[in-house]
Amino acid sequence: MGETKRFRILTLLLAMSLFSGCLSSSGNGADDKNIGSNAANNSPTISGSPNLATLVGDVYSFTPSANDADDDSLTFSILNLPRWASFDSATGQLSGQTFLGDEGVYGAIRITVSDGKESASLTDFSITVTQSALGFMTLSWTAPTENTDGTPLMNLAGYKLYYGLSQGNYPNQVRVDNPSISTYVVENLLPDTYYIVATSFNSLGVESAYSNVAVKAVTSD
Repeated sequence: MGETKRFRILTLLLAMSLFSGCLSSSGNGADDKNIGSNAANNSPTISGSPNLATLVGDVYSFTPSANDADDDSLTFSILNLPRWASFDSATGQLSGQTFLGDEGVYGAIRITVSDGKESASLTDFSITVTQSALGFMTLSWTAPTENTDGTPLMNLAGYKLYYGLSQGNYPNQVRVDNPSISTYVVENLLPDTYYIVATSFNSLGVESAYSNVAVKAVTSD
């Protein structure tokens, strides 16, 4: 116990670009501090990957996933609700249809879940309403199988994909909570050049450093 081990990150392939890196994990430390604790209340968790763009005339809908280890009743709230959208405080669903005149960027949107005592929020995101056609990019990878010391990797839990419009700035995140998944399609992207990095995480929630960067030009074709 207490010995820090590191294991290899996934190899992520994007347009013939190769990611590599490493992931550290700990069998005893801050990341598993809640295991076996006598805490009276656990914070809820929230996750999800909202579409960041929508076409004029389309119906937009996003519902985050939320859980509470104590099975407390959960409620949702939102900051900077777009004018064309509505929000359900019972489910966290953000939805609405856009029309001509709604074009623009609706930023700093934050969805929060609360159990009445503690809360958790998604990373702030924006939604761009446009009349331009949207594109997509497909990411695929090979899962790591061993620690860097050569021992088998037994507790891989999933992956996170981060992307943005400039290198070193990745405000958008996709979380994949299934380690057996090896492909993900990011949809509803505005035509632009995207910079993507990846990480792996283990069952204790310990996450690797970023991989090296892949660059993908997304078109509307």
